Amino acid sequence: METNPAEQENQNRKKRWFTPAIFGSNPRITLLRLTFFLLSATLFFQFILKPIKITGASMSPTYSDGEYNLVNRMAYWNSAPTRGDVVATVVPRDILIKRIIAVPGEKVAIVGGQVMINGQPLSETYVRFRRSWYVQATNLPPDFYLIIGDNRGMAQHDHAFGLAHRRQILGKLSL
Repeated sequence: METNPAEQENQNRKKRWFTPAIFGSNPRITLLRLTFFLLSATLFFQFILKPIKITGASMSPTYSDGEYNLVNRMAYWNSAPTRGDVVATVVPRDILIKRIIAVPGEKVAIVGGQVMINGQPLSETYVRFRRSWYVQATNLPPDFYLIIGDNRGMAQHDHAFGLAHRRQILGKLSL
């Protein structure tokens, strides 16, 4: 069966339009661009803004279980973490989201649920409910931070918190 020359020309015109629209005028260059884009996006989201899923209720009500956020891994390249920052910390086989309560060199204690820094109560507007937690007074060594979740309505034994070394801090939550 022979094809009509006008029909053949119409099919050729469609092919000439479709291929450059999808692949550009040079498919090899387009493939290189696509590869570069995917590699750049992978590196960006692995080493600069790392996506993370919040799991558990320890940061409630600030962050909800199942919520996604970004960890800014560049936040502490030129500065140290500060009190009040919400950070991602690496612990064996897990990443925890916690708030920095005390910084190196401070004396910290928790008495009846109230955090005491150098003998003074810490104002924590992000904590809605408190239970009677008790932590003996401790002087934080250099490069160690006290990290605790915002949900102090949980029982102390159900809450993962404590000292984190500076190199365990992955970065600061960006949102």
